[in-house]
Amino acid sequence: MSTKKSSKKVSKSSGKTRAKPAAKKTAVKAKRTAAPKRVAAKAAGKTAAKAVVKSAAEFMAHAYAMEAEAAERYAEFADSMEVHNNREVAELFRKLSRIEQRHADQIMEQMGWKQSPATAADVRWEGAEGPETADPTELHYLMQPYHALQIALHNEKRARDFFAHLAKATKDVGVRQGALEMEEEEAEHVRLIEEWLKRTPKPDANWQADPDPPVLSD
Repeated sequence: MSTKKSSKKVSKSSGKTRAKPAAKKTAVKAKRTAAPKRVAAKAAGKTAAKAVVKSAAEFMAHAYAMEAEAAERYAEFADSMEVHNNREVAELFRKLSRIEQRHADQIMEQMGWKQSPATAADVRWEGAEGPETADPTELHYLMQPYHALQIALHNEKRARDFFAHLAKATKDVGVRQGALEMEEEEAEHVRLIEEWLKRTPKPDANWQADPDPPVLSD
């Protein structure tokens, strides 16, 4: 599901440059705000913790849509970071996008599907988006890899919890089996990102400080 908004020109008064956003890319609002919320602990907001799934085939379509939507959102995040010349974080989001797309492709292969079985618009989440889709409000143009991994960790935990809930709530044996398998897979992703975070330097307390912040103008 796309969150692309109309681009706005970013200008600077100093010698530092900010690239002009390319057309159809999601621009990060360049504002001097506090750090992105510690998303690993975020419980409220865009949860999408449940979905209506009545068969094993429908379950796999949901699983595919969830991974594909997550891949698309991370790609948009990467585009946004590139717009602001934050190349290190852009590449990390690009890597996360490739990982999620690989998961979607694996579901396609497992099911023998020749074309996408569903899009984000076709599935029935309880919330606005799938549980593994990152929240655009967590972006900041000065964010660091540690922040990006926190976002990813939060999303993997939501995906794990989504499948755990579905396994308990469904009456369909096939759905329950698939949900349990996906829960364990997402739990492994949580463990991998937690290990990744341990190897990633934590940002300084004033990481978001910018004495000459970019200015948005039409």
